[in-house]
Amino acid sequence: MAGKRRLTEQELALWQAVASTVAPLKRKRRKKDGSAKPKPGAAVVLPKVPEKTPVKAAPPAKAAKAPPPKPAAVKPAPLPPLLTPSPIPGAMPGIDKRQGERFRRGQMPIEGKIDLHGRTQNEAHDALLHFIERAHKAGKRKLLVITGKGMTQGNAKVAKSGILKSLVPRWLNEPIFRRLVLAISQARPEHGGEGALYVLLKRIK
Repeated sequence: MAGKRRLTEQELALWQAVASTVAPLKRKRRKKDGSAKPKPGAAVVLPKVPEKTPVKAAPPAKAAKAPPPKPAAVKPAPLPPLLTPSPIPGAMPGIDKRQGERFRRGQMPIEGKIDLHGRTQNEAHDALLHFIERAHKAGKRKLLVITGKGMTQGNAKVAKSGILKSLVPRWLNEPIFRRLVLAISQARPEHGGEGALYVLLKRIK
């Protein structure tokens, strides 16, 4: 088997000149997954995750406030009816036995009198109030109020003085009168009977 021929000096110089002009190719090593490995110590940029907008919790539904209960109206205690002398002597509170008997029988001196005949209801009410206020201020105790009897025609009553006869006892039970009046009683026949009233005033405190 013949040996290889050696290059001549001229051929060797030509080869070296050609080889010096060619740059060798560098092979890049690929990762198994095909991506380049990051250099050690290099910062790794992570992909941005979209921020979630915080969802505000809905405020709890306010319970409808019930209106505060209205305070119960306190009605003033009704005043007891005016004292009318009882058949039993001394049975009226605030009046002793002897005084109650004298008042009922008309034996106490009458210290003032008013006649309401011919007045309208408003006129009679105002006149009676002023009369009682003046008498109480003067320290008087027993008064006589003339209301008049109801007139009759056959079986029907004519509403004239008879109206005042029914209204005056009611007026005397009003608070504006009750502060001054202690008791009332129908008058004796000699003082007007059914058409008049005895009125006993309270003492001045």
